[in-house]
Amino acid sequence: MSERMTRELALNALLAAVWRRKPEQEVLIHSDQGSQFTSHDWQDFLKAHRLVSSMSRRGNCHDNAVAESFFQLLKRERIRRKTYTARAEARADVFDYIKLFYNPKRRHGFNEQLSPVEFERRHAASRQTV
Repeated sequence: MSERMTRELALNALLAAVWRRKPEQEVLIHSDQGSQFTSHDWQDFLKAHRLVSSMSRRGNCHDNAVAESFFQLLKRERIRRKTYTARAEARADVFDYIKLFYNPKRRHGFNEQLSPVEFERRHAASRQTV
């Protein structure tokens, strides 16, 4: 989280994801057409890490429905119920929501009523048996 959505913030987040996940195959990275995602630094980073860029059409929120759905849930289930006194408090609360609830516990209708962590675990296990 930051006061502004900068190229550095986006690159640091993507670097953290690549470092944690260590993808072995090409991965599709979907974004909107914000300046941070159209920058040369962003595009160079994608190429260097075998990531493939996918961008929403200008002004079309439906192209990024998964992200829009997530942020709607985050706001409805957590943020709208709170008043934060400092950015650090908001950052910690959003981190807890994602890391301790949304990913490991929150069930999703589209994922067979599984949490994202469990859905991914089952998907990975099914790929190993093939």
